[in-house]
Amino acid sequence: MARARRHDPGRRERIVDAALRVVGRSGIAGLSHRTVAAEADVPLGSTTYHFASLDELLVAALRAANENFGRQLRERAALLDPDADLAAVLARFLGEWLGGERTGVELEYELYLAALRRPALRPVAAEWTEAATAALAPRTDPVTARALVALMDGVCLQVLLTDGTYDEEYARVVLGRILEPGAPDEAPGTPGRGSSEPTARRTDT
Repeated sequence: MARARRHDPGRRERIVDAALRVVGRSGIAGLSHRTVAAEADVPLGSTTYHFASLDELLVAALRAANENFGRQLRERAALLDPDADLAAVLARFLGEWLGGERTGVELEYELYLAALRRPALRPVAAEWTEAATAALAPRTDPVTARALVALMDGVCLQVLLTDGTYDEEYARVVLGRILEPGAPDEAPGTPGRGSSEPTARRTDT
């Protein structure tokens, strides 16, 4: 008599979580069906059953990483307050995100940047931009929201790639310049030692 297959509805999610841990520890180069199966403690056939290729697995992993950032942004209560200083709210959010578990942040960007070499990931990378833009659009407009997302993305990449120090005041000022382009020029404070952001120059009038 054939042995009944054990119902395991959460196995796919466990495999994705295991893939995230493998990439976080060993990078994308260390990702394989075999390493993920071992990490998830499932048979090798389970990974190939749910994900026929590594690209499929990376797509699922990137989508899970995207959701982590998007959820934190959407759940930011101050983001919904029309009287809150949006630039300050976003600058503080970036500081908390970058100041958390750095390996997790680096993992999300490693998956995100993998889209440069893996076309299958590009639509999912675009989903990250769209989700973040949609979260910000109610407080501004779609074009401005997209510009804010691009700037936030750039600030994070500079900090991560240069091992710089995140300067919340600098981020608040430059985000404010996008939100209020006609406001009087305000020079950011001098970034801390090791910061990747340049010091702005005040123009005399």
